[in-house]
Amino acid sequence: MTSTNELKPVLMFDSGIGGLTVLREARVLMPERGFIYVADDKAFPYGSWEEGALQERILSLFKELLDEHRPEVCVIACNTAFTLAGAALREEFPEMTFVGTVPAIKPAAERTRSGLVSVLATPGTVKRAYTRDLIQSFASQCHVRLVGSENLARMAESYIRGEAISDEAVLAEIAPCFVEKDGEKTDIVVLACTHYPFMANVFRRLSPWPVDWLDPAEAIARQARRKVPVVDGAEHPDEYDFAIFTSGNPDFATRRLMQGFGLRTA
Repeated sequence: MTSTNELKPVLMFDSGIGGLTVLREARVLMPERGFIYVADDKAFPYGSWEEGALQERILSLFKELLDEHRPEVCVIACNTAFTLAGAALREEFPEMTFVGTVPAIKPAAERTRSGLVSVLATPGTVKRAYTRDLIQSFASQCHVRLVGSENLARMAESYIRGEAISDEAVLAEIAPCFVEKDGEKTDIVVLACTHYPFMANVFRRLSPWPVDWLDPAEAIARQARRKVPVVDGAEHPDEYDFAIFTSGNPDFATRRLMQGFGLRTA
C-alpha cells in the first residue's frame, strides 16, 4: 500500500492523440491517480519512420520524460511504438514499469466463429515481426488478414478534432478488412492502432456486413491498473492531468480537445 503523499502520476504516451482512447478507460479504473499525456506529434505519423531512427527517438524521449516526471508506470498507448521499442525500453530503463499495446490478436482468435480475422493497423505494425509472432502463437488456426493503412491514423486525428472526412476515403481504407472465403465472412476486425476507435461508429456505418471491431483500450487500462498500487482514501492530485506535445505548439482544436478530456496543455 502506498501512502497518499507519495502518489506518482501515470504517464500515457502516443504518437498523437490516439492514446486518449486508453486514457479515457484508465481514468475510470484509477481515479486517484494523476495523468501526464505525452503526444509525440512532432514525429507523427510513426508508420512512415525507418525503424532504427524511430526506436532511437523513442528511447531518447523517454530518458527525458522519466528524468523529469518520475511516473509510477508508463503506458505505451501506441502499437507501432511498443511493438518496435517495447523490449528496448524495458532493457534501457529496468526500474520503470511499461505497459504496452499490442494487436489484440489472441482475443480475436478466441472469439471468432468464422475463423476470418482482420487486423487493421499502421504499415509499421503490419510489417513488424512482433505482429506475425502473435499470429503464429495465438491465431495459427485462423485466416488472418493484415491491413496496413497509410492514411487512417491521420484521418482519425482530423475526425476527432471535428474536421469532415468523406465516407469514400474511410471506406477505401477499411474495405480490405472484409474477406469472404469458403462461404464464411470476416467477423472480427482488430483495431491495432489506438487512433482507430475514435472512428468505430463510422466504420460500423460503412461496413458491408456487421463485424466486431475489437478495441484494446479497456484491456490496456486494466493491465495498467494491475501494475499501479491501489491507495485507499487518496485524493486526486492537482498538479498532474496535463498534456505535453513534442512540437510545443498544438493548434487550437487540439487544445480544446485536451480540455474535453480533462487535460491542460503544458
